[in-house]
Amino acid sequence: MGAATRVSGIESVIDETLHFAARARAAELVLVDGAPGLVVAHEGRPLLAVTFAIEQDQIAAYDVIADPARLARLTLAVLDG
Repeated sequence: MGAATRVSGIESVIDETLHFAARARAAELVLVDGAPGLVVAHEGRPLLAVTFAIEQDQIAAYDVIADPARLARLTLAVLDG
C-alpha cells in the first residue's frame, strides 16, 4: 500500500471515494478505537478501516487506513444489531 495522502476539496473527496466504491460494498459498521467506523475484511483479516471526524453532526473528514502496521494497532469491535 502506498504512502498516506491527504485529500481535500469536494471534487477530490468524491474522486477518492469513488475509487473505494467496490470495497465499500463489503464494508461493515464497527467501532474503531471506540468510535463508529467501517472495516473491510477478507477471511477475518481487516484489509482497511475507515475512521471519521465529526463536526456539527456532519462528517468533516475521514481517514482510510490500509497500512498493515496501523491496522494492527486499531481496536475493532463489531456492533450488535
